[in-house]
Amino acid sequence: MTGVRRLGSRIAVRLLAFNLLLVFLPAAGVRYLDVYERQLLDAQERAMVQQGRVLAAALSERGPLRAGDAEALLVRLRQQSEARLRIVDPDGRILADSSRLGPQREPEPERPAYEGREPRVRDTPLYRLGAWLYRTSQRLWAAPAPVAEPEIEDPTPSALLRTPEVREALAGRYGARTRMSPASPAGRRSVMLHSALPVLDAGRVAGAVQVSQSTVRLFRALDQTRLGVFRVFLVSVAVAAVLSLLVSTTIVRPLRRLRDEASALVDRRGRLRGRFGGSRRRDEIGELARALEELTGRLEDHARSTESFAADLAHELKNPLASIRSAGEMLAEVSAPGDRGRFLGIVQREVARIEHLLADSRELARIDTGIETEDRPAVDLNALLAAIVEGYRLRGRLDVRFELAGAGGVMVVRGAPERLTQVFENLLDNAVSFSPPGGAVRVELARRDGAAVAAVSDEGPGLRPGSEAQIFSRFYTERSPRTGAEDGHTGLGLALVKAIVEGYGGAVSGATGPAGGACFTVRLPCP
Repeated sequence: MTGVRRLGSRIAVRLLAFNLLLVFLPAAGVRYLDVYERQLLDAQERAMVQQGRVLAAALSERGPLRAGDAEALLVRLRQQSEARLRIVDPDGRILADSSRLGPQREPEPERPAYEGREPRVRDTPLYRLGAWLYRTSQRLWAAPAPVAEPEIEDPTPSALLRTPEVREALAGRYGARTRMSPASPAGRRSVMLHSALPVLDAGRVAGAVQVSQSTVRLFRALDQTRLGVFRVFLVSVAVAAVLSLLVSTTIVRPLRRLRDEASALVDRRGRLRGRFGGSRRRDEIGELARALEELTGRLEDHARSTESFAADLAHELKNPLASIRSAGEMLAEVSAPGDRGRFLGIVQREVARIEHLLADSRELARIDTGIETEDRPAVDLNALLAAIVEGYRLRGRLDVRFELAGAGGVMVVRGAPERLTQVFENLLDNAVSFSPPGGAVRVELARRDGAAVAAVSDEGPGLRPGSEAQIFSRFYTERSPRTGAEDGHTGLGLALVKAIVEGYGGAVSGATGPAGGACFTVRLPCP
């Protein structure tokens, strides 16, 4: 049910429903009317052909056609047909014409709407508007309709013989034509359908039967249908306009709100002053609002982290700079070589500390901004750790042992070798600084749940309770129990480790081991 509501709230579904209502429904109606008109004309022509066949069959095989016989037959048929019937001989002379034999079948009385109290359908403004629109569209998009031939009133034999349908009938074939009747005093014209069939006698054409009928009644009913369809079209357009306003309101109003929030989000100095408010809508605009809310939240956190980092860096630089200033002032006051050497050593040591601090800060900034775009070749973590531990054995302290428990075989992870080396060297440096004399630093590697898990542990005092998450903060340091000093650490080593590992999609954590000592676990995904 939730999925159905979510689908119904989609803007694309609303616009699709709007387009279907506005375009396809009226187009289908007009298309159906064109087909319906052709079907009605075909049905009327078939009825006329049937009448002509009955009349031709009655006159066939009776020798040459005579006017008396033809008129007598039409007199018997005049109450059964609404069409005009003509019988002609091979020379085109009219032997009988039903319109000259008195009244035919009484037509059905017209509705009062056509007796003058109300205008005809074609005279109504609404119909004229629809007809003008239809003609305009036909001129723009469709080929022009063929112009119908003019109707021949009381034709002479020569004129009747010139009509194509009579010539075809006298040649022994069926003929049919459509013509326009003369304009009435009111300027109206109607369409006349003509069908002609041969009358045969002993295999020869003895004459022809012409059936003519006006389409006034047919088109009168069709005009009513056209007017009804046009009314439906106007109602559809009105409903579509209302839906368009509703859809535009549901789209434009929240977009304007997002625009106003975006305008008020940043001050003149480009600093964030808040975040997007989000939305409970289930459509694309709601998703956009929530995405912008999350984006501004991340930007706000990043800006806060950057400001905090700058403040922490300034604070960390304050102490060495104060030491350098004090040592410089004392150098100007002392003259003994031993004192001057001691103060000069303080200056050099604090300058080295500042250089180390700035180098780590620059490296951390580079990792934060560029690790996602770095190349990540396949690295055998087992071989990499073996090389790192061997290097520490060669240059490390003699009173600290280094032990490696590899996983055996090849364990591949994705990452820059220098970055991975930096991770484990920082962890080993940290372990060495807290290891007691004669202690051991142990590195273990294993595969668990499709990931490479490396653990670096020492035999030092372990982590202070409650500091497991704090130790990865920038500029966080703890004094070494062996020296009582910060041991040259800037407090950025573990922060660098966390940034690199998380940039590669892994995780790092610290804890105190079961037997004491700190244990840092690095988890990296295996491809």
